[in-house]
Amino acid sequence: MSEDSTKTTHFGFTDIPEGEKAGKVQGVFSSVASKYDVMNDAMSFGIHRIWKDAMMDWLAPRPGQKLLDVAGGTGDISFRFLKRAGRGHATVLDLTEPMLVEGRKRAEAESMADSLDWVVGDAMALPFADNTFDVYTISFGIRNVTRPQEALNEAFRVLRPGGRLMVLEFSQIPNELMQKVYDLYSFNIIPKMGQVIANDSASYQYLVESIRQFPDQETFLSMVRKAGFDNAKYRNLSMGIACLHSGWKI
Repeated sequence: MSEDSTKTTHFGFTDIPEGEKAGKVQGVFSSVASKYDVMNDAMSFGIHRIWKDAMMDWLAPRPGQKLLDVAGGTGDISFRFLKRAGRGHATVLDLTEPMLVEGRKRAEAESMADSLDWVVGDAMALPFADNTFDVYTISFGIRNVTRPQEALNEAFRVLRPGGRLMVLEFSQIPNELMQKVYDLYSFNIIPKMGQVIANDSASYQYLVESIRQFPDQETFLSMVRKAGFDNAKYRNLSMGIACLHSGWKI
């Protein structure tokens, strides 16, 4: 019996064998790929754009840097990075090829084609050599990884000394009342939006549940440090609905 068949992990609120999670996550994002960007705007009332801009503000891309954007989907972070850097290169890596296909259709992808690569790959087993990239980002993706600690370890491996990790993810609101209000919205409205806009409520039910299963800010910070990153810090966004974690490979 394989190790994956005996270990379990969560898929939303359901426990499943570890070996099944990647396939289920691929199924979710393959299903919603064509409506993913529209749903992001609808679910967050466009605020995800402000969060991503805040990510770039803290990251402060510099000309000539090489970015690896893991779970990069349709390219949002890579496009922002290249615009801020002025010149550089971005590799968009995602487990789900239909997400990358949608990204390549965007106007920014065509205008930045010489500075972009699109790669199908697994965050826990990156197909790159050690010390390759200046910056590693993962935006709203690490909670979908079967073993997030392994993804962080891989981030450390592929970054050059002096390289920067930046993780943008949904998190926990420190205020209990505000968290309850947010939960009411998430569980009652978002799956219905998914049904109307993407004809898929089940995938968005999973996405909402996966947020609740993700570690809180301090716990995730300890995971970043365990991977080897120094000067690790976090900043809450929108009262903790989302959070940025940063670390350096020294």
